[in-house]
Amino acid sequence: MVLLVIGSSFTAINSWEHLGSRTVNYKLDRDVIKVTAREGGFTKLKVKVTGGSINMHKMVVQYGNGKKDIISLRHNFSKRSATRLIDPEGGKRVIRDITFFYDTKNLSKKRAKVHVFGKH
Repeated sequence: MVLLVIGSSFTAINSWEHLGSRTVNYKLDRDVIKVTAREGGFTKLKVKVTGGSINMHKMVVQYGNGKKDIISLRHNFSKRSATRLIDPEGGKRVIRDITFFYDTKNLSKKRAKVHVFGKH
């Protein structure tokens, strides 16, 4: 019985949590995904793109203490592609919001959807 409880806790601690999604527009644009403190602190982030293709320029991570990380992504994401693992500065951090800067110029006929995942 104790082993089962430890196993369940271990799985929850090491799982990825979906923090939010945005469907992008057909132009140079930016979108914000709000993340609340009740979701806790995160040690890693990952961005996944589905549906269409986009040219991601950068993302700005705003932490709970007001500090910001500007992360250059400069990558053309096709549908079903993802970023490398992103380590927030300072270890486990509470994230207030994440802003993405991108364009979709001549990349796709379908609108892409950007998903953000965090690891506790």
